[in-house]
Amino acid sequence: MFLLHKPTAETIRQFIGAQETLPFAYAEVGATRQETSVAGYTVDHNRICLGDGEQTYQRARKALQSWQQFDLGWVTVVPSSANVAVGTTVAVQAHTFGFWSLSAARIVYVIDEPAPVKRFGFAYGTLPDHVECGEERFSIESHDDGSVWYDIFAFSRPQHPAVRAAFPITRRLQKRFVRESLEVMKAAAQR
Repeated sequence: MFLLHKPTAETIRQFIGAQETLPFAYAEVGATRQETSVAGYTVDHNRICLGDGEQTYQRARKALQSWQQFDLGWVTVVPSSANVAVGTTVAVQAHTFGFWSLSAARIVYVIDEPAPVKRFGFAYGTLPDHVECGEERFSIESHDDGSVWYDIFAFSRPQHPAVRAAFPITRRLQKRFVRESLEVMKAAAQR
């Protein structure tokens, strides 16, 4: 959904309500578990070392649970208080090129593994009213050497006609999101 003004809380509530019972917009639900290419989609995999130690892991986990990886100024998740749980539906709110947009997504699965690599994270998949089509996984990992990593793995393709027409610009925005998300998580893990 594209808008000329910032969406109100009521607009967001209605948007999410209309999307939360709809099926995913793609057939490969859960495919981000394997970290392999998905035919017909652009695959992106990005990682950053956040530091080391249990405190760094816990700070990063808390940041991920509160959607801080989206707190970038021009993009955010609404509602920001949404629980990280299978089935939770959210909207990604973006402000680019003078327009506002809402894109619906639902959490597909949650990761909470104590070993062999301690990991916490989740993946969300796109719903019919999303500018893209695909799935994105966000995770925090703590390795045996004490290093803590933030990892983003996604496969996507344009879904909205305007996004398909502006694919090179869309790819730049996706890369900007990744770069800024890595930076904000690095900062959150150091606080």
